[in-house]
Amino acid sequence: MNSLFLALRALLFYVGYALLVVFFSLTGVLFLSFAPYRIRSNYIFLWNRCTVIWARITCGLKFEVIGEENLPKDRAYVALAKHQSQWETFFLQYFLAPAKIVLKKELLNIPVFGWGLKLTDPIAIDRSHPKKALRQIQSQGTLSIKDNISVLIFPEGTRIPTGQVGKYARGGANIAVDSGAPIIPIAVNAGLYWPADKFLKYPGTIKVVIGKPIEPNDKNSRELTNMTQEWIEREMQKLG
Repeated sequence: MNSLFLALRALLFYVGYALLVVFFSLTGVLFLSFAPYRIRSNYIFLWNRCTVIWARITCGLKFEVIGEENLPKDRAYVALAKHQSQWETFFLQYFLAPAKIVLKKELLNIPVFGWGLKLTDPIAIDRSHPKKALRQIQSQGTLSIKDNISVLIFPEGTRIPTGQVGKYARGGANIAVDSGAPIIPIAVNAGLYWPADKFLKYPGTIKVVIGKPIEPNDKNSRELTNMTQEWIEREMQKLG
């Protein structure tokens, strides 16, 4: 497809996205700052849903979910997902809701955008202090599970280019061991259509594959992390 046409579509997406950021962040802060967590978060997750819909309209980014039946219906869990683009951060937050996402705390300092993000009570970590961050993820994540709110983590920590594998951190597995909650592995090939740090978006159908729960019974965090990585990367090879 002509690069100029793709650039115009991407530009249209970002203009609309900027308007969504301003609208949902400002209205959320003004009217929902003191509302209960689920009301605040669901409102912001509506922002995410609108962003995914807008990406489909402007850039042709469709999606298909495989294995939705593997998501526990009556218990919280730790979702560990592949991270290749911004798309899955928008999609998974509302699709898995209620779920608290682990993210770098610098995002909360972004004017307007960060204001809205704070309303979802994310687990915001300082990645420059990895040991402290791991303890924070474990303590806050375990509390979230006890409140029957799932936790969403991208174990590679940052967006990884298509075809590459990052180092899987054990933060999510630590939560599973501590709380007894299952791990839900998720493979996403959004990087094929929304490459990391690229302006252009390419039309196509993003595949989201949800694996069966990995129970923490009699396993340590290293074993759980390895099992999760093996499943995700095996599925990523199938997705291309």
